[in-house]
Amino acid sequence: MTGPVFLVAALVVAGVVALVLRRVNGRFRDRPSDELLTPDDIGQSLGERATLLQFSSAFCAPCRATRVLLADVAGGLDGVAHVEVDAESHLDLVRRLDVVRTPTVMILDARGAVVRRASGLPTRDQVLTALS
Repeated sequence: MTGPVFLVAALVVAGVVALVLRRVNGRFRDRPSDELLTPDDIGQSLGERATLLQFSSAFCAPCRATRVLLADVAGGLDGVAHVEVDAESHLDLVRRLDVVRTPTVMILDARGAVVRRASGLPTRDQVLTALS
C-alpha cells in the first residue's frame, strides 16, 4: 500500500512545482543594483535607452525562442539593444550576477545597471511592460 501512496504524493508535488514554475516563468522582477555592467563585461555596446541582456546555453530550446523575441523587440524600439551572452563561456559574469538558469533576461538601464530580471521565456507583453 505504501507504493501507491508514494506515487500519488510524488504526482501531487510534481504538479504543484509545475504550476509554480508556470506562474513565475518569464515574469520580470525589479532588481535594482548599484553595480554597473560595461560593454567590456557583456561584449557589446549598451543601448542608449536600455539593453536586453540574455544569458543562454547551447542546449536550451527556450533560449532560441527568447533570442528571436528579444531581437524583434529591440529592433522595433529606438535606443534598445539586445545582447546575448553564452553562460558557459562567461562563468565569471554568471556567478557575479547570480544566474542560475537559462534563459535569464536582464534589463539594463542606459548606465548599465540591472533594473529588472526574469528567468525563463518571457512573453512579448512582459518584455514591453518591463521596458516601459
